[in-house]
Amino acid sequence: MQQINEKDKLALQRRQMVQMQLITRGISDQSVLAVMGEIPREKFISALLQSQAYDDNPLPIGDGQTISQPYIVALMTEELRVNKKCDILEIGTGSGYQTAILAKLGRQVYTIERLESQSLNAQLILKELNITNVDFQVGDGTCGWSDGKEFDRIIITAAAPYMPEPLAKQLKVGGFAVIPIGAEFAQELMLIEKKADGFKSKAICGCRFVKLIGKFGYTEKDDGKRI
Repeated sequence: MQQINEKDKLALQRRQMVQMQLITRGISDQSVLAVMGEIPREKFISALLQSQAYDDNPLPIGDGQTISQPYIVALMTEELRVNKKCDILEIGTGSGYQTAILAKLGRQVYTIERLESQSLNAQLILKELNITNVDFQVGDGTCGWSDGKEFDRIIITAAAPYMPEPLAKQLKVGGFAVIPIGAEFAQELMLIEKKADGFKSKAICGCRFVKLIGKFGYTEKDDGKRI
């Protein structure tokens, strides 16, 4: 019997992840499923954790940060309703895995990470994968993109006490944002639509993310109160 190599083994695990973790839980957007089946999650984690790349859980990526479980990445992406005409703002680059997924689906991704080491590592990985439609910034993501640009979609990959005002302003009318809102141990993933006369929000599910640190988020030692 021919022995399967590591690359083929990971590719098989990726296909199984799509089938068992995503499709069976109701992810149905074919473009999201296709991209999740294409992007190698193992590239975004430590070599020591590669055997766990397609496990159904988040994984540490250093600096107290995590890469979200595949299902949550797929769910947030599907709820965001990305298409090739979309300019997307991502708050919290992290490993760059979610960034890569969005870049494959949208026109351009603008991503902000407060930790320079995480941003630089993500840039190297996306370059290796030949993903070029991403602009990176290092800074306080709660303050929005530095030039005040407006976006069709906004995704926040850390939990905030509320939708940061600068991000609400940078979301175009007719646009959607996905954000976890709540305290450290009690969060709700929310879909927010910006209409001409205000905002409409919908609760998607309970969740647990690291805290969004920044001027319009939490402080490092925040206990869940607004700042």
